[in-house]
Amino acid sequence: MPGIDESRPFVPVHIAVLTVSDSRTSETDRSGDTLVQRLTAAGHVLADRAIVKDEVPAIVERLHGWIADDGVEVVIATGGTGVTGRDVTPEAFEQVYEKRIEGFGELFRWLSFQKIGTSTIQSRATAGVARGTYLFALPGSTGACKDAWDDILVHQLDFRYRPCNFVEILPRLREHEGARGKV
Repeated sequence: MPGIDESRPFVPVHIAVLTVSDSRTSETDRSGDTLVQRLTAAGHVLADRAIVKDEVPAIVERLHGWIADDGVEVVIATGGTGVTGRDVTPEAFEQVYEKRIEGFGELFRWLSFQKIGTSTIQSRATAGVARGTYLFALPGSTGACKDAWDDILVHQLDFRYRPCNFVEILPRLREHEGARGKV
């Protein structure tokens, strides 16, 4: 049965939160606030936070900065995953990924379907890995951020979660380079 193994220690992860939006500011970024509140309440460390415009070069530049930063192990982005002309977050993330985590988007949409029905098909939530950093792109609604955190990320970013989780393999993400992980 999946769940928390209390015999294992909690390992805080350093997480950066990125909001992709043409209109949100630090005062109006409710989705970013939701993610920050949830990750810190879970015991993780907010490594950094930023808001960038819905522009591929701006998103890619911010991602590259965090990927190069040994103090950032995970990036969670919110916004820009829809299908309108300005929604370019998945395209930016694709430029950065070394490996995609196919199941993340599939699981997110499956869980979302149970709450919002077929409207979930408009989400292009995605995830992957680049240079030992996990990258997650979520829709911009607070509900989507809550669902992704509460139903997926809170478990996969907890070293105690069994049978397996992303944290326990974090040190091995760069083994193909002959390098050790960030932790």
